[in-house]
Amino acid sequence: MISELNQRSREIFRQIVDAYVTTGEPVGSRTIARRLGQTVSPATVRNVMAQLEEQGLLYAPHTSAGRIPTEVGLRLFVHGLLEIGALSEDERETIESRCAASGRSLPEVLGEASRLLSGLSSCAGLVVAPKTDRPLRHIEFVNLGQGRALVVLVTEDGLVENRVIEVPLGVPAATLAMATNFLNARLVGRTLEEARRDVLLEIEEQRSELDELSSKVVGAGLATWAGGRRGTGQLIVRGQAKLLDDVTALSDLERIRALFEVLETREAMATLLEETGRGAGVQIFIGSENPLFQHSGCSMVVSPYMNSKEQIIGAIGVIGPTRINYAHIIPLVDYTAKVIGRLLG
Repeated sequence: MISELNQRSREIFRQIVDAYVTTGEPVGSRTIARRLGQTVSPATVRNVMAQLEEQGLLYAPHTSAGRIPTEVGLRLFVHGLLEIGALSEDERETIESRCAASGRSLPEVLGEASRLLSGLSSCAGLVVAPKTDRPLRHIEFVNLGQGRALVVLVTEDGLVENRVIEVPLGVPAATLAMATNFLNARLVGRTLEEARRDVLLEIEEQRSELDELSSKVVGAGLATWAGGRRGTGQLIVRGQAKLLDDVTALSDLERIRALFEVLETREAMATLLEETGRGAGVQIFIGSENPLFQHSGCSMVVSPYMNSKEQIIGAIGVIGPTRINYAHIIPLVDYTAKVIGRLLG
């Protein structure tokens, strides 16, 4: 459709979208004429705006209001007219330093990346974390007291993931040590999914050297990564409150609430990964283009990150109103995804 617009229509349309992204308000012809330095009259701008409205690129939210871009218009702008900016050196250094893995588990690093994107973009940051399917180097149970223990998984490539599990009250240190030794003898060099079935079968058939209490500890530890951990990993969202900044009506609040509920489902993770994996690099979903956001009036800018085998294992991005600053957020998401990919690779 961009080829159907002449140069003047393109420039007026660009100015309308720029003004809308900045203010969130409908844009009138006099505003655009001033932004263009009075090189065209307000009457000429109104005629062009009427043509753009007929083409489905603009609409008037109220009878006597200015115009704002439709989702189709925003899509046209992003793919045909947007001039993507570059990150500053300070922004690059901030991303590099805050996503560093020194002494932190993978969920902690990814949670920090999500918070970072939220802060730099003024949107909600999201990360789809990879599932734990890497060969293991070590597993350990650490007593936390009061019927809880920490399970520490260390993969062969050095990533650490921690989980808190429930164990029988008063479980002795010797039992946790026995469970640790039992699993390390069977898991090292294999993924958790590869070994899990064999371990549980061995316990069930009572072929192991574990006593009843140690068996319960092992079962609880394995169950932590079973079922819900398989396939899509974990969804981490930070800065959800920023989605409420533009809420001006009760109906807007209801749409955002519905979005929060969707993001808490496993289907959301599967959808995010599926949509992201369909193309290389940064993907942009505006409004109802993404089934997750069809009723929320939000946009998502997201990029996959890959492991050393160039396999997509997760995604990172931001969710915000459809008028987000695409020119800044696109390179922000792209660079953060590359940093996370290098870390995991």
